[in-house]
Amino acid sequence: MDSVGSTLALNRRNRLEKLRGLLQERNLVMGVLNVTPDSFSDGGQFLESSDALEQALRMESEGADLLDIGGESSRPGADPVSVEEELERILPVIEAFRLRSDLPISVDTYKCEVARACFDAGADVVNDITAGRHSREIGRLVSESRGGLIMMHMRGLPKTMQQDTEYAAIVEETRDFLRESVSWAVEQGLPQTDIWIDPGIGFGKSAEGNLEVLANLAEYDTIGSPLVVGISRKSFIGKITGRSSEERLSGTLGLTGAIASDGVFRVHRVHDVGPTVDCLRMVEALNRNKQV
Repeated sequence: MDSVGSTLALNRRNRLEKLRGLLQERNLVMGVLNVTPDSFSDGGQFLESSDALEQALRMESEGADLLDIGGESSRPGADPVSVEEELERILPVIEAFRLRSDLPISVDTYKCEVARACFDAGADVVNDITAGRHSREIGRLVSESRGGLIMMHMRGLPKTMQQDTEYAAIVEETRDFLRESVSWAVEQGLPQTDIWIDPGIGFGKSAEGNLEVLANLAEYDTIGSPLVVGISRKSFIGKITGRSSEERLSGTLGLTGAIASDGVFRVHRVHDVGPTVDCLRMVEALNRNKQV
């Protein structure tokens, strides 16, 4: 690793250590920034790099602890994009934001080539919806870059994932998948403290399955890695409330508060940073005043 790479890795380590420290004190909020034309909630809103940068800075000002920047939609039925197109969308945003801010950046990709370029541009974490199944080299890359890795459960790929949503025992199957994924990442050289897990709400799961997973998050906590929860504006909230994706903030906040009420600190991946921060701070304040 050359001197530039060493400096990037050192800065990356410092940002990740700060996140680990914060997660011991409170829930973390990850702001979603989709630089795509077809994401289910904010697709097309931030295709221009200047608009995406403005949104990134806005989420930071609202209290985001880190950003998750993606250049390929993972909505049900979405088609994949090329490495070149994905990088064309997200690299200018990462580079511009890193010049303005030291906030940790996660890149939402499962492609090793994209992850490598984003690390070189100043990203800190790879959010891999395939948990390393698409590119087995990604674990070693993250380890050598001294970055963080988020591993998510999903059946198939976004194009096909909702074709099979039946499980014999959804909590046990998804929990065991994530436990095995963490073991694989450790074998690639990553310390478990740098591996986060995501049960993949909405990824190859029915509305009922999503609720069963969310009602049993304690099962995933037993794995020993920080848990990422991504429920923001998702279709199962719309199924229950009858609201469109633009109208699901109240449902998202209600469920976020319920999840946080158990007192376990997790990472909440959301589109609406400010309201989520307020929701979590209030739940945490109430939890601190519960009688033991």
